[in-house]
Amino acid sequence: MTNSVVFVWAQLPKGIRILTQCLLASVVLALLTYSGFVLQINLLTISLLYLLVVVAVASGFGIWQASFTSFLAVLLLDYFFEPPIFSFEVENPGIFVALATFEVTALTISRLHAREMRRARESAVHLKGMEHLYELSRCTLLLDLRQPPGPQLAALIQRIFEVRAVALFDMSMGRQDRLGEWGADEEDLAKECYMHHAPQNNPQTQTLQRLLQTGEGAGPVGALVVRGPLNPLVVDALAALAAIAIDRHQSFEKEDRAEEAKRSEVLRAAVMDGLAHELKTPLTAVQTASSGLLELGGLTEPQAELVGLIDDEAVRMNDLCTRMLVTAKLDGRLVGLDMDEVNVKDLVLTALADRPTPLGKDRMKIVVDDPNLTANVDKKLVVMILTQYIDNAQKYSIPDTPIEVAARKSHTEVLFSVHNFGSTIRIEDRERVFDRFFRSSDQKDIAPGTGIGLSVVKKAAQAHQGHVWVVSDDQEGTTFFLSLPGGVRRQQ
Repeated sequence: MTNSVVFVWAQLPKGIRILTQCLLASVVLALLTYSGFVLQINLLTISLLYLLVVVAVASGFGIWQASFTSFLAVLLLDYFFEPPIFSFEVENPGIFVALATFEVTALTISRLHAREMRRARESAVHLKGMEHLYELSRCTLLLDLRQPPGPQLAALIQRIFEVRAVALFDMSMGRQDRLGEWGADEEDLAKECYMHHAPQNNPQTQTLQRLLQTGEGAGPVGALVVRGPLNPLVVDALAALAAIAIDRHQSFEKEDRAEEAKRSEVLRAAVMDGLAHELKTPLTAVQTASSGLLELGGLTEPQAELVGLIDDEAVRMNDLCTRMLVTAKLDGRLVGLDMDEVNVKDLVLTALADRPTPLGKDRMKIVVDDPNLTANVDKKLVVMILTQYIDNAQKYSIPDTPIEVAARKSHTEVLFSVHNFGSTIRIEDRERVFDRFFRSSDQKDIAPGTGIGLSVVKKAAQAHQGHVWVVSDDQEGTTFFLSLPGGVRRQQ
């Protein structure tokens, strides 16, 4: 019942509430005046009683109601207690000073008292708001991050702050969650606040709108709208807590996806490792049989060509399986680098000699600035990287155009490069070509491939704490680079 009366009183217009309070103060003064007149209380005593009424009105209602009460008290003192009574005439001029002093004293006391009471109420509201914010911050740490944060936050805000309605828009999930009573034209209020970047306060409806931002300079991650008697500063802090909770949910989702990707990558590496091992045995048998047939001789020319083709492809598939095994070991971090100080030029020559399909000598150009330059690397892995680069250069270059393999010292690193003229790589694909199974749409029809080779190159370079990249241009051609840091020096 009491809560209903308070709610109805709060819904009345402010002017009616002030008028009602002034009437109530007038009734109290009238009763006090009647009692004082009947009991013949002297002027000083009744003045002090009037002053207490003014202070009480200032404490309970406000400064304007207290000003009205003090003015009415002066009139009542003059009319009922200052001779001649029942008249506003004053025989003693000094009474004007007394009445004026009473009025100033009453106004000053009421003003000071009202200000202190207002500060006390504000402090109480602020303290309550801080308590609610602390509870909300504690509850947000217990949110289920596997579920959308919007419904959980809206329920917490409505329960803790006892507001009439809450709406929260989460930009990352593209959803809006609402609780409480909202009008038909307010269904997308939080979303509109985010879209228009328009935080605002509406005192008439007690509706406060805020953007959710995780930091200065960062874009908003959503918007919050609450309806209830809340301090705007408290709503600002509330919006900050909601933004942090949404940011935590996004970070958790990223970590969860990364962990899932890691588990998938480990499984895929295991499958590749097993598959490569299983293929090694039959490929060795095929290669042995084809080589044996070629050694035995007695084959017709077409037969010899077919057996030679089988032998070449078996060698190529065996090399592919070896790369798959290396990839699986690099992904699983099972490979141990066999570091040794090797001559850089010898690395290049070994890569050219180990190719299953030799290149014509007239096409090859080897450029090593310092023939005595050495590097501390895993020879097998670096030769595999250079072999893959040279193989790609042969497949995608224009026939009979030169292919340049170069190596030089760059600060504390050794820089390898393989250059050719042929099909170019688009800018948006120059990083992705090193991803596993990726093949550019412009080049997948030019030459056969699996998209594994360059991913192995990237993993092997990373195992050396090195980097790989490609530069491609219609006029300058395509160049693949390998940079290996540390341990670079010149042989004495």
